[in-house]
Amino acid sequence: MKIRFFIVISLMLMSLLLTGCVEKEIIDDVNIEMGVGYDQKNDKIEGTVMVPIFNPDKKIGNFTFSATATSNRDLIQEIQRKSAQPVVTGSLEIALFGEEIAKKGIKDFIDAFERDPSIGARVYFAVADDKAKEILSGTYGTRGNAIHLSQLIQHNTETRNLPITNMHLYLFDLYQEGIDPYLPILKKTEPEIIDITGIALFKDEKMVKELPSDKMFFFKLLTDKFSEGAFKLEVDGKDVAVKDLDSKNKFKLSKRNPYTVDIEIKVEGLIREYTGEMLTPGIIKKIEKEFEEQVNKETMEMIQEFQEMGIDPVGFGQFIKTKTRGFDFKRWEDEYKNLTVNVKTDVTITEVGIVE
Repeated sequence: MKIRFFIVISLMLMSLLLTGCVEKEIIDDVNIEMGVGYDQKNDKIEGTVMVPIFNPDKKIGNFTFSATATSNRDLIQEIQRKSAQPVVTGSLEIALFGEEIAKKGIKDFIDAFERDPSIGARVYFAVADDKAKEILSGTYGTRGNAIHLSQLIQHNTETRNLPITNMHLYLFDLYQEGIDPYLPILKKTEPEIIDITGIALFKDEKMVKELPSDKMFFFKLLTDKFSEGAFKLEVDGKDVAVKDLDSKNKFKLSKRNPYTVDIEIKVEGLIREYTGEMLTPGIIKKIEKEFEEQVNKETMEMIQEFQEMGIDPVGFGQFIKTKTRGFDFKRWEDEYKNLTVNVKTDVTITEVGIVE
């Protein structure tokens, strides 16, 4: 009994000590910053903070505060002056950077996110096609704009053509030598619809190229893996839809001086739609071959364009460094331009579904 008594007393003391270390915030007494956006406005920065409004019908509305200033630190002060309650950052879901800001460089803005311990590493970064404020000021879904936008990115990462991305991964690529970061591009296509229209490719902190949506599938094959992907192609004038795609890639350093990297891409999927009359084994083989040729062609053209621009979102430099003792990044910029890359794709159709 004495042992149990001492255990109870110890637990009570521990709870009191832990309670004293936590700063309490009552939800009705603060404005919770769930989304933030930055735009260029003449020679100043326009910041937009999005906070949720909890309605009686359990639907979540949205309210935005906007302010202009010459620096990110001044923006925060200006927005706090406009808010009747303190603006807190503990539930941030997404940070949007206007296209003009992204092209000038976003390092000054992300520095604040790195230093704030209340912001989780899984916060999403994205580039707005045009203005971040326009996207944050809309109304999407019933759970609030921030949740909607973060789920949009998550869904497209898990089941569509967007490579995995979040604040942690962006910062990792930014500060690592031998790889350049990338972010999704969001665009308001209708008053209540946001679309992912491409991928913003960065050189250090500056956006230097927009990868269009029709190239995202091939980019993900190089940088990530599919678990529920889909791809459409045309074979002998017939439309084919391959779904439930699984993919993986493997890099191999096969030569030095100059460097040669071989990439093996393996794809498995099901044919869910085919506009021809009958799917014979011969036609299935032809579909597999056409699929392989398209992937090889598109990925090779993409890599060559990256080399010409001097950007490395695939991370060849980082990969070769792990395989090379005494690797010198000072020489890598020139060596990257002369890098030889061979892509070999193996497509396997595992099942045939609906035939139209």
